[in-house]
Amino acid sequence: MTRRKLGQLEAEVLAVLAGADAFLSTGERLGGAPAHTTINTILFRLLDKGLVIRERRGRGFAYRLTANESGLAAERMFGHLRLAHDPSDVLSHFVHGLSPAEEAALRAVLRAVLDDRS
Repeated sequence: MTRRKLGQLEAEVLAVLAGADAFLSTGERLGGAPAHTTINTILFRLLDKGLVIRERRGRGFAYRLTANESGLAAERMFGHLRLAHDPSDVLSHFVHGLSPAEEAALRAVLRAVLDDRS
């Protein structure tokens, strides 16, 4: 089995929470391939970062996302661009890796931004 990086696991847990309309416990849709203890560790770190809140549910807790998932992903992307020696090259690699649907979405966003600036 391939181990995923903590950042990837955090992103996966955040995505599950973002898609939920209620608090989720570790045993609900947050369960799966990683062990419950691993998911609990990730949730505790996300709680410490202020990205989730929790409520008592029996002997455990249930969690809910407090941050905007899209904003979090954008901040990670900005962070990578700011640290890159050649941000244009990073963007080029990013765009070349997009699926046709993702490329169409990016084009639509860029058109809307340009229209707003006009």
